Amino acid sequence: MKEYRLTDWLPTTKKEIELRGWEELDVILFSGDAYVDHPAFGAAVIGRILESEGLKVAIVPQPNWRDDLRDFKKLGKPRLFFGVTAGAMDSMINHYTANKRLRSDDAYTPDSKSGMRPDRPSIVYTNILKELYPDVPIVLGGIEASLRRITHYDYWDDVLRKSILFDAKADILVYGMGEQPLREIVKRLNDGQSIPDLKDIKQTVYLTGSYDEREKDTVLFPHEECLKDKLKQAKNFKVVEEQSNMVNASRIIQQSEKEYVIINEPYPPMKENEIDASFDLPYTRLPHPKYKEKTIPAFEMIKFSVNMHRGCFGGCAFCTISAHQGKFVASRSKKSILKEVTQITEMPDFKGYLSDLGGPSANMYAMRGKDESICGKCRRPSCIHPKICKNLNVDHSALLDIYKSVDALPKIKKSFVGSGVRYDMLLHRSDDDKLNKVSEEYAHELIKNHVSGRLKVAPEHTSDTVLNFMRKPSFSQFYAFKKIFDKVNDDYGMKQQMIPYFISSHPGCTEVEMAELAVTTKPLGFNLEQVQDFTPSPMTLATEIYYTGYHPYTLEKVFTPKTKDEKLAQRQFFFWYNNDYKPQIIKSLKGMKREDLLNKLYPAGIGGNTVNKTKSYNPNFNKRRK
Repeated sequence: MKEYRLTDWLPTTKKEIELRGWEELDVILFSGDAYVDHPAFGAAVIGRILESEGLKVAIVPQPNWRDDLRDFKKLGKPRLFFGVTAGAMDSMINHYTANKRLRSDDAYTPDSKSGMRPDRPSIVYTNILKELYPDVPIVLGGIEASLRRITHYDYWDDVLRKSILFDAKADILVYGMGEQPLREIVKRLNDGQSIPDLKDIKQTVYLTGSYDEREKDTVLFPHEECLKDKLKQAKNFKVVEEQSNMVNASRIIQQSEKEYVIINEPYPPMKENEIDASFDLPYTRLPHPKYKEKTIPAFEMIKFSVNMHRGCFGGCAFCTISAHQGKFVASRSKKSILKEVTQITEMPDFKGYLSDLGGPSANMYAMRGKDESICGKCRRPSCIHPKICKNLNVDHSALLDIYKSVDALPKIKKSFVGSGVRYDMLLHRSDDDKLNKVSEEYAHELIKNHVSGRLKVAPEHTSDTVLNFMRKPSFSQFYAFKKIFDKVNDDYGMKQQMIPYFISSHPGCTEVEMAELAVTTKPLGFNLEQVQDFTPSPMTLATEIYYTGYHPYTLEKVFTPKTKDEKLAQRQFFFWYNNDYKPQIIKSLKGMKREDLLNKLYPAGIGGNTVNKTKSYNPNFNKRRK
């Protein structure tokens, strides 16, 4: 077991800087999260990347913005710039439920204490820093800023807002995973360039009063026109989503009054050696010692897990992963993964069990296009919807090899897969029988050896109509996978559970389809717990449908439940088995004239006490986070 010293973490105070013998800092990072020196926490990754470039870097985690601002002043001015991130998740989703109720806890804060960051830290922190140090550049990044880089619908204010750069007083915004653009920013600033000289760096966003046109530029409808015409906002979204997921994307430009938002094209997907370089940095993998005796739930959740890849080509309509990480999967080498697993086995409280060998989706590791020149011309936001692309290599061999190699390590008793599994890829049958056999082998290996009692899957709904809006496969595939899951369990005398995730109030979903969901899932024996109301978050297809009322790809009008009563009417069907919900469900079904569904849900009749409350509604269901 390695013994760590205080100087093994990036400094957070003057004292820690003095321990390193530094007289000046190059970069100071401000983060809305507690400082956990782990590759799953963005501020730590950025800090270590900058450190690897030879810079002197400090982190100020969760600065107090309500007092005399001493946290913003205590480390002085950096030589190059301030870096700002709201944290590892969007602050508004972190703070509020789908019903806009304030949460009582924060998983990224010691002991889950709430109120340690403001709403929209990206805006609050940058404005404070620019007021205190007007001559110091500010580089803004993180998922909150990334998803707000362009005109976007804000669910919490119920308005269409401009790019966050109009409110956050940053000089430049880095969107997506920031290693590549940050390295270039640092290199050029060290070469004597200034922020205005960096306008050509890929994967950055800036404001300008004028620009030189390029042949490949994509010009969107101006913000003010989108305010007046929701159809134009819908059309804009289609362009932005396509360009965000293209290999050869163009620069995106949008005007607002007398200024222009310039979104430079993204970097190509990271190569194996590039993503390894990020994960192989000298993380302690532990919270900063200042949090001794305190628990940071987000860290506890992932402390014995390994993220093997980034990106997701699922393109789910409600998910922000592809908008931030992109649809192209960047995978680590086997050597890098095994190195991290070995490091985990040396942690003092490790008992031999890895909680997750996964990623945004558990089984996309090492998958890419067979002919990458075809991918270079592709505009599809999803490689697997409405059907799996023929050019996609869905070979699970590399993943099987990782599982077996990890399990062969001497201190590993069991490795689990905690990330969600895309069963549609396991069930896919290609023209290559070898690949089909590998998929069958993977399903068997996963279910037999890598389920910690409960396997997470995300059918999301049972209606094919709703699932099509969600960009998810037909529920018939869930039945097919459950059959395989049950057979493997029967063959080995196991009693594992499959835990399905479902969403209510999604665009395109009506109350009738929620009633049908209840009837469909009842025979499967699920008392649904892992459920949530749809929460509109910026830069997702579902959010654009919710706000505009149009499907950006068909421009057809789509029904979306919006009022509290409409949402409650849908959500109640998740809990048909709870007697507290039964009277209202019966009333709703009668109002819809769906006695057929009523008889299937309650065959003993209206007065029959056929349901109990032994597995009642989970009050934390809104905390599911994509």
